[in-house]
Amino acid sequence: MPPSDLSRNWRALLSPRRIGAAGSAKTAPDRSVFQQDYDRIVFSSAFRRLKDKTQVFPLAQSDYVRNRLTHSLEASCVGRSLGAGVGRILVDRHRLHDVLHASDFGAVVAAACLAHDIGNPPFGHAGEDTIREWCRQPDGALDRLGLTGAQRADFERYEGNAQGFRLLTALQSPSNCGGLQLTAATLMAFSKYPCASQIQAPLDGRSMKKFGFFQTEATLFREAAEEVGMINRGDGAWRRHPLALLVEAADDICYRIVDLEDAARIGIVPYRDAEELLMKVAGGSVNTARAEAIADPKERIEYLRAKAIGRLVDEVGVIFLAHENEIVCGKYDCALLEESKAIETLNIIEKLSYDTIYVARSAMEIEAAGCEVISGLLDLFFTAVMQRAAAEKKENTPIRSRVLMTLLPEQFLDKNKLPNADPYLRLMKVVDFICGMTDSYAMTLYRRLKGIELPG
Repeated sequence: MPPSDLSRNWRALLSPRRIGAAGSAKTAPDRSVFQQDYDRIVFSSAFRRLKDKTQVFPLAQSDYVRNRLTHSLEASCVGRSLGAGVGRILVDRHRLHDVLHASDFGAVVAAACLAHDIGNPPFGHAGEDTIREWCRQPDGALDRLGLTGAQRADFERYEGNAQGFRLLTALQSPSNCGGLQLTAATLMAFSKYPCASQIQAPLDGRSMKKFGFFQTEATLFREAAEEVGMINRGDGAWRRHPLALLVEAADDICYRIVDLEDAARIGIVPYRDAEELLMKVAGGSVNTARAEAIADPKERIEYLRAKAIGRLVDEVGVIFLAHENEIVCGKYDCALLEESKAIETLNIIEKLSYDTIYVARSAMEIEAAGCEVISGLLDLFFTAVMQRAAAEKKENTPIRSRVLMTLLPEQFLDKNKLPNADPYLRLMKVVDFICGMTDSYAMTLYRRLKGIELPG
Protein backbone atom coordinates (compact mmCIF):
# COMPACT_ATOMS: atom_id res chain seq x y z
CA MET A 1 0.00 0.00 0.00
CA PRO A 2 1.46 3.44 -0.93
CA PRO A 3 2.46 5.71 1.99
CA SER A 4 -0.26 8.22 1.09
CA ASP A 5 -2.93 5.50 1.48
CA LEU A 6 -1.49 4.46 4.83
CA SER A 7 -1.63 8.06 5.96
CA ARG A 8 -5.33 8.27 5.10
CA ASN A 9 -5.94 4.96 6.84
CA TRP A 10 -4.28 6.04 10.08
CA ARG A 11 -6.28 9.26 10.12
CA ALA A 12 -9.47 7.19 9.92
CA LEU A 13 -8.27 4.45 12.27
CA LEU A 14 -7.77 7.00 15.05
CA SER A 15 -11.17 8.59 14.59
CA PRO A 16 -12.09 10.69 17.63
CA ARG A 17 -15.86 10.40 17.01
CA ARG A 18 -17.75 9.16 20.04
CA ILE A 19 -20.08 6.26 19.30
CA GLY A 20 -23.63 7.09 20.33
CA ALA A 21 -22.98 10.78 20.89
CA ALA A 22 -24.43 13.57 18.75
CA GLY A 23 -21.98 16.10 17.32
CA SER A 24 -18.20 16.19 17.44
CA ALA A 25 -16.14 15.11 20.42
CA LYS A 26 -14.89 17.97 22.57
CA THR A 27 -11.17 18.07 23.14
CA ALA A 28 -8.54 20.30 24.70
CA PRO A 29 -4.84 20.80 23.93
CA ASP A 30 -3.80 19.21 27.23
CA ARG A 31 -6.39 16.39 27.31
CA SER A 32 -7.22 14.52 24.13
CA VAL A 33 -10.48 12.64 23.55
CA PHE A 34 -8.52 9.39 23.90
CA GLN A 35 -7.24 10.43 27.31
CA GLN A 36 -10.85 11.21 28.19
CA ASP A 37 -11.75 7.64 27.18
CA TYR A 38 -9.19 6.38 29.69
CA ASP A 39 -10.69 8.53 32.43
CA ARG A 40 -14.24 7.44 31.66
CA ILE A 41 -13.22 3.81 32.04
CA VAL A 42 -11.34 4.45 35.29
CA PHE A 43 -14.37 6.13 36.87
CA SER A 44 -16.85 3.43 35.78
CA SER A 45 -18.29 1.09 38.41
CA ALA A 46 -17.48 -1.94 36.25
CA PHE A 47 -13.79 -1.04 36.34
CA ARG A 48 -13.79 -0.61 40.12
CA ARG A 49 -15.28 -4.09 40.54
CA LEU A 50 -12.21 -5.60 38.90
CA LYS A 51 -10.43 -5.22 42.25
CA ASP A 52 -12.29 -8.31 43.45
CA LYS A 53 -12.23 -10.42 40.30
CA THR A 54 -9.92 -13.34 39.67
CA GLN A 55 -6.71 -12.94 37.69
CA VAL A 56 -5.06 -16.30 38.40
CA PHE A 57 -5.58 -16.98 42.10
CA PRO A 58 -9.24 -16.54 43.15
CA LEU A 59 -9.90 -14.76 46.45
CA ALA A 60 -6.16 -14.67 47.13
CA GLN A 61 -5.18 -14.07 50.74
CA SER A 62 -1.91 -12.38 49.82
CA ASP A 63 -2.28 -8.65 49.22
CA TYR A 64 0.65 -8.87 46.78
CA VAL A 65 -1.00 -11.21 44.28
CA ARG A 66 -2.56 -9.45 41.31
CA ASN A 67 -6.27 -9.25 40.62
CA ARG A 68 -8.01 -8.13 37.42
CA LEU A 69 -7.72 -4.48 38.44
CA THR A 70 -3.96 -4.49 38.96
CA HIS A 71 -3.45 -6.63 35.85
CA SER A 72 -5.50 -4.17 33.79
CA LEU A 73 -3.54 -1.20 35.12
CA GLU A 74 -0.23 -2.92 34.36
CA ALA A 75 -1.39 -3.90 30.87
CA SER A 76 -2.43 -0.28 30.24
CA CYS A 77 1.06 0.94 31.21
CA VAL A 78 2.68 -1.54 28.82
CA GLY A 79 0.10 -0.65 26.16
CA ARG A 80 0.81 3.06 26.50
CA SER A 81 4.52 2.45 25.99
CA LEU A 82 3.84 0.24 22.97
CA GLY A 83 1.37 2.66 21.40
CA ALA A 84 3.44 5.78 21.96
CA GLY A 85 6.62 4.14 20.67
CA VAL A 86 4.92 2.94 17.51
CA GLY A 87 3.00 6.19 17.16
CA ARG A 88 6.17 8.30 17.21
CA ILE A 89 7.47 6.46 14.16
CA LEU A 90 4.13 6.42 12.33
CA VAL A 91 3.49 10.14 12.81
CA ASP A 92 6.87 10.91 11.22
CA ARG A 93 6.62 8.18 8.58
CA HIS A 94 3.22 9.36 7.29
CA ARG A 95 3.38 13.06 8.16
CA LEU A 96 0.44 12.94 10.51
CA HIS A 97 1.59 15.87 12.67
CA ASP A 98 -1.38 18.04 11.69
CA VAL A 99 -3.95 15.70 13.27
CA LEU A 100 -2.18 13.14 15.46
CA HIS A 101 0.52 12.93 18.09
CA ALA A 102 2.47 9.90 19.28
CA SER A 103 0.65 10.19 22.59
CA ASP A 104 -2.68 9.65 20.80
CA PHE A 105 -1.58 6.15 19.79
CA GLY A 106 -0.42 5.52 23.35
CA ALA A 107 -3.67 6.82 24.85
CA VAL A 108 -5.87 4.66 22.59
CA VAL A 109 -3.92 1.48 23.36
CA ALA A 110 -3.77 2.32 27.09
CA ALA A 111 -7.54 2.91 27.28
CA ALA A 112 -8.31 -0.30 25.39
CA CYS A 113 -5.90 -2.26 27.63
CA LEU A 114 -7.50 -0.75 30.71
CA ALA A 115 -10.88 -2.16 29.63
CA HIS A 116 -9.74 -5.44 28.08
CA ASP A 117 -10.96 -7.61 31.00
CA ILE A 118 -13.88 -5.46 32.10
CA GLY A 119 -16.44 -8.00 30.88
CA ASN A 120 -15.04 -10.98 32.78
CA PRO A 121 -17.56 -12.72 35.06
CA PRO A 122 -16.66 -13.79 38.60
CA PHE A 123 -13.95 -16.48 38.82
CA GLY A 124 -12.35 -15.62 35.50
CA HIS A 125 -12.28 -18.11 32.65
CA ALA A 126 -13.87 -20.77 34.86
CA GLY A 127 -16.84 -18.40 35.17
CA GLU A 128 -17.09 -18.07 31.38
CA ASP A 129 -16.95 -21.85 30.96
CA THR A 130 -19.66 -22.31 33.58
CA ILE A 131 -22.04 -19.90 31.84
CA ARG A 132 -21.51 -21.68 28.51
CA GLU A 133 -22.09 -25.11 30.05
CA TRP A 134 -25.19 -23.93 31.92
CA CYS A 135 -26.65 -22.49 28.71
CA ARG A 136 -25.92 -25.67 26.73
CA GLN A 137 -27.80 -27.98 29.11
CA PRO A 138 -30.33 -30.24 27.33
CA ASP A 139 -33.87 -28.91 27.90
CA GLY A 140 -32.29 -25.89 29.60
CA ALA A 141 -32.79 -22.16 29.26
CA LEU A 142 -32.07 -21.93 25.52
CA ASP A 143 -34.51 -24.71 24.62
CA ARG A 144 -37.24 -23.11 26.74
CA LEU A 145 -36.85 -19.65 25.23
CA GLY A 146 -37.08 -20.44 21.51
CA LEU A 147 -34.21 -18.17 20.44
CA THR A 148 -32.85 -17.65 16.94
CA GLY A 149 -29.63 -19.38 15.91
CA ALA A 150 -27.58 -16.21 16.36
CA GLN A 151 -29.13 -15.52 19.76
CA ARG A 152 -28.43 -19.07 20.93
CA ALA A 153 -24.83 -18.76 19.76
CA ASP A 154 -24.35 -15.68 21.97
CA PHE A 155 -24.97 -17.87 25.02
CA GLU A 156 -23.63 -21.22 23.84
CA ARG A 157 -20.30 -19.53 23.03
CA TYR A 158 -20.64 -16.94 25.81
CA GLU A 159 -17.64 -14.63 25.77
CA GLY A 160 -16.28 -12.09 28.28
CA ASN A 161 -14.93 -9.99 25.40
CA ALA A 162 -18.45 -9.49 24.07
CA GLN A 163 -19.70 -8.78 27.58
CA GLY A 164 -16.97 -6.13 27.83
CA PHE A 165 -18.15 -4.40 24.65
CA ARG A 166 -21.71 -4.52 26.02
CA LEU A 167 -20.59 -2.98 29.31
CA LEU A 168 -18.77 -0.13 27.59
CA THR A 169 -21.53 0.66 25.08
CA ALA A 170 -24.76 -0.19 26.90
CA LEU A 171 -24.62 -1.17 30.58
CA GLN A 172 -22.44 1.66 31.87
CA SER A 173 -24.29 5.01 31.68
CA PRO A 174 -27.33 3.15 30.26
CA SER A 175 -29.34 6.34 29.77
CA ASN A 176 -26.84 7.34 27.05
CA CYS A 177 -27.02 5.92 23.56
CA GLY A 178 -23.64 4.20 23.35
CA GLY A 179 -23.12 3.92 27.11
CA LEU A 180 -19.79 5.53 27.99
CA GLN A 181 -19.71 6.93 24.45
CA LEU A 182 -16.05 6.07 23.92
CA THR A 183 -14.33 6.98 20.68
CA ALA A 184 -14.56 4.59 17.74
CA ALA A 185 -10.76 4.23 17.83
CA THR A 186 -10.71 3.02 21.44
CA LEU A 187 -13.67 0.67 21.00
CA MET A 188 -12.16 -0.99 17.96
CA ALA A 189 -8.68 -1.24 19.51
CA PHE A 190 -10.45 -2.94 22.43
CA SER A 191 -12.09 -5.47 20.07
CA LYS A 192 -9.63 -8.35 19.76
CA TYR A 193 -12.29 -10.53 18.13
CA PRO A 194 -14.24 -8.34 15.67
CA CYS A 195 -16.96 -10.80 14.73
CA ALA A 196 -20.39 -12.02 15.79
CA SER A 197 -20.93 -15.30 17.64
CA GLN A 198 -22.49 -16.98 14.60
CA ILE A 199 -20.86 -16.76 11.18
CA GLN A 200 -22.19 -18.82 8.28
CA ALA A 201 -18.86 -19.54 6.57
CA PRO A 202 -15.82 -20.42 8.74
CA LEU A 203 -13.19 -17.67 8.62
CA ASP A 204 -9.51 -18.19 9.35
CA GLY A 205 -7.22 -16.22 11.63
CA ARG A 206 -6.49 -15.62 15.29
CA SER A 207 -9.14 -12.88 15.47
CA MET A 208 -11.89 -15.42 14.70
CA LYS A 209 -11.14 -17.76 17.63
CA LYS A 210 -13.73 -16.02 19.80
CA PHE A 211 -16.31 -13.30 19.22
CA GLY A 212 -16.52 -9.67 20.24
CA PHE A 213 -20.15 -8.52 20.44
CA PHE A 214 -23.64 -9.85 21.14
CA GLN A 215 -26.64 -9.37 18.87
CA THR A 216 -27.76 -6.57 21.21
CA GLU A 217 -24.74 -4.43 20.25
CA ALA A 218 -24.32 -5.48 16.61
CA THR A 219 -25.47 -2.11 15.26
CA LEU A 220 -23.13 -0.13 17.51
CA PHE A 221 -20.22 -2.39 16.61
CA ARG A 222 -20.86 -1.92 12.90
CA GLU A 223 -21.08 1.85 13.36
CA ALA A 224 -17.70 1.96 15.13
CA ALA A 225 -16.05 -0.41 12.64
CA GLU A 226 -17.24 1.63 9.66
CA GLU A 227 -16.18 4.89 11.31
CA VAL A 228 -12.54 3.78 11.55
CA GLY A 229 -12.57 2.05 8.16
CA MET A 230 -12.02 -1.51 9.33
CA ILE A 231 -12.03 -4.10 6.54
CA ASN A 232 -15.39 -5.88 6.36
CA ARG A 233 -15.10 -9.64 5.81
CA GLY A 234 -18.87 -10.00 5.48
CA ASP A 235 -21.37 -11.94 7.59
CA GLY A 236 -20.73 -9.90 10.74
CA ALA A 237 -16.93 -10.09 10.75
CA TRP A 238 -14.15 -7.55 10.23
CA ARG A 239 -10.38 -7.54 10.10
CA ARG A 240 -8.80 -6.35 13.33
CA HIS A 241 -8.06 -2.71 14.02
CA PRO A 242 -4.24 -2.49 13.85
CA LEU A 243 -3.93 -1.20 17.42
CA ALA A 244 -5.84 -4.24 18.69
CA LEU A 245 -2.64 -6.20 17.99
CA LEU A 246 -0.76 -3.95 20.41
CA VAL A 247 -3.51 -4.37 23.03
CA GLU A 248 -3.21 -8.14 22.66
CA ALA A 249 0.58 -7.94 22.91
CA ALA A 250 0.44 -5.84 26.11
CA ASP A 251 -1.93 -8.35 27.70
CA ASP A 252 0.22 -11.30 26.58
CA ILE A 253 3.41 -9.69 27.90
CA CYS A 254 1.84 -8.97 31.28
CA TYR A 255 0.17 -12.28 31.93
CA ARG A 256 3.14 -14.37 30.84
CA ILE A 257 5.67 -12.39 32.87
CA VAL A 258 3.77 -11.29 35.96
CA ASP A 259 1.88 -14.56 36.50
CA LEU A 260 5.33 -16.13 36.86
CA GLU A 261 6.32 -13.41 39.33
CA ASP A 262 3.15 -14.01 41.39
CA ALA A 263 3.74 -17.76 41.39
CA ALA A 264 7.27 -17.27 42.72
CA ARG A 265 6.02 -14.85 45.36
CA ILE A 266 3.52 -17.34 46.82
CA GLY A 267 5.83 -20.37 46.51
CA ILE A 268 4.33 -22.31 43.60
CA VAL A 269 7.46 -21.82 41.45
CA PRO A 270 10.95 -21.68 43.04
CA TYR A 271 12.56 -18.22 42.87
CA ARG A 272 15.65 -19.60 41.16
CA ASP A 273 13.57 -21.14 38.33
CA ALA A 274 11.63 -17.89 37.82
CA GLU A 275 14.84 -15.86 37.80
CA GLU A 276 16.44 -18.03 35.15
CA LEU A 277 13.43 -17.75 32.86
CA LEU A 278 13.11 -13.99 33.29
CA MET A 279 16.84 -13.57 32.71
CA LYS A 280 16.50 -15.39 29.36
CA VAL A 281 13.55 -13.22 28.29
CA ALA A 282 15.30 -10.00 29.30
CA GLY A 283 18.46 -11.00 27.43
CA GLY A 284 21.16 -8.37 27.11
CA SER A 285 19.11 -5.70 28.87
CA VAL A 286 20.05 -7.18 32.26
CA ASN A 287 22.94 -5.72 34.23
CA THR A 288 24.20 -9.03 35.63
CA ALA A 289 26.34 -7.41 38.33
CA ARG A 290 23.39 -5.34 39.53
CA ALA A 291 21.07 -8.36 39.55
CA GLU A 292 23.53 -10.44 41.56
CA ALA A 293 24.01 -7.57 44.02
CA ILE A 294 20.30 -7.64 44.97
CA ALA A 295 20.13 -9.88 48.03
CA ASP A 296 16.33 -10.01 48.42
CA PRO A 297 14.90 -12.58 45.93
CA LYS A 298 11.60 -10.67 45.75
CA GLU A 299 13.41 -7.49 44.73
CA ARG A 300 15.59 -9.41 42.28
CA ILE A 301 12.50 -10.89 40.62
CA GLU A 302 10.99 -7.40 40.35
CA TYR A 303 14.15 -6.10 38.66
CA LEU A 304 14.22 -8.99 36.17
CA ARG A 305 10.48 -8.66 35.51
CA ALA A 306 10.92 -4.98 34.62
CA LYS A 307 13.81 -5.75 32.29
CA ALA A 308 11.93 -8.61 30.61
CA ILE A 309 8.88 -6.43 29.97
CA GLY A 310 11.05 -3.58 28.68
CA ARG A 311 12.84 -5.86 26.23
CA LEU A 312 9.54 -7.30 24.92
CA VAL A 313 7.98 -3.84 24.52
CA ASP A 314 10.90 -2.70 22.37
CA GLU A 315 10.83 -5.87 20.30
CA VAL A 316 7.06 -5.89 19.70
CA GLY A 317 7.21 -2.28 18.51
CA VAL A 318 9.84 -3.22 15.93
CA ILE A 319 7.79 -6.23 14.78
CA PHE A 320 4.64 -4.11 14.39
CA LEU A 321 6.40 -1.45 12.34
CA ALA A 322 8.03 -4.07 10.11
CA HIS A 323 4.60 -5.50 9.28
CA GLU A 324 2.70 -2.21 9.17
CA ASN A 325 1.47 -2.57 5.59
CA GLU A 326 0.18 -6.11 6.14
CA ILE A 327 -1.42 -5.15 9.45
CA VAL A 328 -3.28 -2.13 8.07
CA CYS A 329 -4.41 -4.16 5.04
CA GLY A 330 -5.77 -6.88 7.33
CA LYS A 331 -3.39 -9.55 6.02
CA TYR A 332 -1.57 -10.04 9.32
CA ASP A 333 -3.67 -12.02 11.81
CA CYS A 334 -1.09 -13.45 14.18
CA ALA A 335 0.12 -12.56 17.66
CA LEU A 336 3.01 -10.11 17.45
CA LEU A 337 4.72 -11.83 20.37
CA GLU A 338 5.00 -15.03 18.31
CA GLU A 339 7.80 -13.33 16.32
CA SER A 340 9.78 -12.42 19.42
CA LYS A 341 13.33 -13.77 19.66
CA ALA A 342 12.36 -14.85 23.18
CA ILE A 343 9.37 -16.92 22.02
CA GLU A 344 10.97 -20.24 22.97
CA THR A 345 11.40 -19.11 26.57
CA LEU A 346 7.96 -17.48 26.58
CA ASN A 347 6.46 -20.79 25.49
CA ILE A 348 8.28 -22.55 28.32
CA ILE A 349 6.80 -20.00 30.75
CA GLU A 350 3.33 -20.53 29.27
CA LYS A 351 3.62 -24.32 29.58
CA LEU A 352 4.82 -23.93 33.16
CA SER A 353 1.83 -21.71 33.85
CA TYR A 354 -0.68 -24.24 32.49
CA ASP A 355 1.02 -27.25 34.06
CA THR A 356 1.80 -25.75 37.47
CA ILE A 357 0.47 -22.26 38.19
CA TYR A 358 -3.09 -22.31 36.83
CA VAL A 359 -3.79 -25.76 38.31
CA ALA A 360 -2.45 -25.08 41.80
CA ARG A 361 -4.69 -26.80 44.34
CA SER A 362 -5.70 -23.55 46.07
CA ALA A 363 -6.84 -22.08 42.75
CA MET A 364 -8.66 -25.23 41.65
CA GLU A 365 -10.61 -25.60 44.91
CA ILE A 366 -11.95 -22.06 44.73
CA GLU A 367 -12.63 -22.26 40.98
CA ALA A 368 -14.65 -25.44 41.55
CA ALA A 369 -16.66 -23.65 44.22
CA GLY A 370 -17.01 -20.69 41.84
CA CYS A 371 -18.51 -22.91 39.15
CA GLU A 372 -21.09 -24.13 41.65
CA VAL A 373 -21.84 -20.55 42.71
CA ILE A 374 -22.38 -19.22 39.19
CA SER A 375 -24.50 -22.12 37.97
CA GLY A 376 -26.51 -21.94 41.21
CA LEU A 377 -27.18 -18.22 40.82
CA LEU A 378 -28.17 -18.71 37.18
CA ASP A 379 -30.62 -21.44 38.22
CA LEU A 380 -32.17 -19.29 40.92
CA PHE A 381 -32.58 -16.03 39.04
CA PHE A 382 -33.51 -17.51 35.66
CA THR A 383 -36.24 -19.59 37.34
CA ALA A 384 -37.46 -16.47 39.15
CA VAL A 385 -37.76 -14.31 36.03
CA MET A 386 -39.40 -17.11 34.05
CA GLN A 387 -41.97 -17.77 36.76
CA ARG A 388 -42.69 -14.07 37.19
CA ALA A 389 -43.01 -13.62 33.40
CA ALA A 390 -45.52 -16.51 33.28
CA ALA A 391 -47.64 -15.22 36.17
CA GLU A 392 -50.36 -12.70 35.37
CA LYS A 393 -50.11 -11.19 38.83
CA LYS A 394 -47.22 -10.83 41.25
CA GLU A 395 -49.02 -12.85 43.93
CA ASN A 396 -49.34 -15.79 41.52
CA THR A 397 -45.55 -16.13 41.44
CA PRO A 398 -44.09 -18.77 43.81
CA ILE A 399 -42.85 -17.16 47.02
CA ARG A 400 -39.19 -17.98 46.45
CA SER A 401 -39.18 -16.39 43.00
CA ARG A 402 -41.16 -13.43 44.30
CA VAL A 403 -38.46 -12.78 46.90
CA LEU A 404 -35.66 -13.25 44.37
CA MET A 405 -37.28 -10.70 42.06
CA THR A 406 -36.88 -8.08 44.79
CA LEU A 407 -33.13 -8.77 44.78
CA LEU A 408 -32.80 -8.20 41.03
CA PRO A 409 -31.82 -4.53 40.48
CA GLU A 410 -34.25 -2.45 38.43
CA GLN A 411 -31.71 -1.94 35.65
CA PHE A 412 -32.11 -5.63 34.78
CA LEU A 413 -35.89 -5.38 34.41
CA ASP A 414 -38.15 -3.46 32.05
CA LYS A 415 -39.71 -0.05 32.79
CA ASN A 416 -42.56 -1.77 34.64
CA LYS A 417 -40.08 -3.64 36.86
CA LEU A 418 -40.96 -6.91 35.16
CA PRO A 419 -38.81 -9.43 33.27
CA ASN A 420 -38.30 -8.33 29.69
CA ALA A 421 -40.94 -9.56 27.25
CA ASP A 422 -38.23 -10.53 24.75
CA PRO A 423 -36.96 -13.99 25.85
CA TYR A 424 -33.45 -13.25 24.56
CA LEU A 425 -33.19 -10.04 26.58
CA ARG A 426 -34.75 -11.74 29.60
CA LEU A 427 -31.86 -14.21 29.77
CA MET A 428 -29.29 -11.58 28.79
CA LYS A 429 -30.32 -9.39 31.75
CA VAL A 430 -29.89 -12.28 34.19
CA VAL A 431 -26.44 -12.98 32.78
CA ASP A 432 -25.60 -9.25 32.94
CA PHE A 433 -26.53 -9.21 36.63
CA ILE A 434 -24.40 -12.23 37.56
CA CYS A 435 -21.44 -11.25 35.37
CA GLY A 436 -21.25 -7.87 37.03
CA MET A 437 -20.72 -9.43 40.46
CA THR A 438 -17.34 -9.61 42.14
CA ASP A 439 -16.02 -12.98 43.32
CA SER A 440 -16.76 -12.18 46.97
CA TYR A 441 -20.25 -10.80 46.34
CA ALA A 442 -21.25 -13.80 44.20
CA MET A 443 -19.99 -16.19 46.88
CA THR A 444 -21.76 -14.34 49.69
CA LEU A 445 -25.06 -13.99 47.80
CA TYR A 446 -25.05 -17.68 46.89
CA ARG A 447 -24.42 -18.74 50.49
CA ARG A 448 -27.25 -16.53 51.74
CA LEU A 449 -29.74 -17.64 49.11
CA LYS A 450 -28.94 -21.27 49.85
CA GLY A 451 -29.37 -20.71 53.60
CA ILE A 452 -25.72 -21.51 54.36
CA GLU A 453 -25.33 -18.17 56.13
CA LEU A 454 -27.55 -15.26 57.05
CA PRO A 455 -26.80 -11.53 56.74
CA GLY A 456 -24.97 -10.13 59.78
